[in-house]
Amino acid sequence: MKNALITGANKGVGFETARQLLENGYYVFIGSRNMDNGKSAVQILNEEGFENVEAIQLDVTDLKSVQEAKKKIENKTQVLDVLINNAGINGGFPQAALEASVESFQNVMETNFYGVIRVTQTFIDLLKKSEQPRIVNVSSSGCSLTLNCDPNWIYYHHKAAVYPASKAAMNMYTINLAYELRDTNFKVNAVCPGFVATDFNGHRGTGTVQEGGQRIAKFAMIGEDGPTGKFISEEYNPETGETAW
Repeated sequence: MKNALITGANKGVGFETARQLLENGYYVFIGSRNMDNGKSAVQILNEEGFENVEAIQLDVTDLKSVQEAKKKIENKTQVLDVLINNAGINGGFPQAALEASVESFQNVMETNFYGVIRVTQTFIDLLKKSEQPRIVNVSSSGCSLTLNCDPNWIYYHHKAAVYPASKAAMNMYTINLAYELRDTNFKVNAVCPGFVATDFNGHRGTGTVQEGGQRIAKFAMIGEDGPTGKFISEEYNPETGETAW
């Protein structure tokens, strides 16, 4: 049985991704900053008939918390097959480039960018023990530099300075991570779940969490012939998913 860790998985797209992996026979660790919320998520999944799931207290902004989470997972297994860096915050709105405070940028980067680095570097040794390790960094087509410069893009006038900057930085980290692991069995990709209706966007999204979860789970389970080092948005590009950085 393969093991997966999903950060910020107690609700929304992360929770649905956990359900998708459980349906495909994975053992899933639900990373949750608040342990009570994590346990509640596990209880829901248990009631749906899923047993191979447990909550792990994990605050991606706290290195000690990340390290403690690793110790708890190591008590269960020495191998991690999938890491999904899903935890994120939007930073609140509006996010005008001339008005958003430096503190706002710092707070969002702490979770969305530095958090990904903390978790990835902490768990990389467990991932290296997997025969087919997979890392999915949950991104957004809204952080594409190319799309944001295209007046014909549907969301061209929906600019935000803070959140997209954090995800663009994460995308660059993804590129470098995939490059460093290019001669291994790792597959590392940045995947956009799409504009799905969750608490994250005040349920303004036009897609469902089921669609978002399926998109992320798909790249967590890709085979040896799957892509690596790519930016994927199947909502933007239904044919191949590959999206311009």
